[in-house]
Amino acid sequence: MKIELVTTLKRQATKILAELHESKEPVLITEHGKPSAYLVDVEDFEFMQRRMHILEGLARGETAILENRIYSQAEAKEKMSKWIK
Repeated sequence: MKIELVTTLKRQATKILAELHESKEPVLITEHGKPSAYLVDVEDFEFMQRRMHILEGLARGETAILENRIYSQAEAKEKMSKWIK
């Protein structure tokens, strides 16, 4: 992972972004010697967001199973019938 100072980002944003798009490697931005932010390619960020959404759905499903909030196929079909036509 590439690490850049926030002052370098201010001065060379276009160059850093071009390298980011080419390498697809996140850039850690530091401020006063401490990590401050990550720069990631838009496509990579959107991919991570979609993946997180799927994982959150799986976690909700696992919680529902553990709490015995489950339906048979017939019960689910009946509950969904108002949306499915």
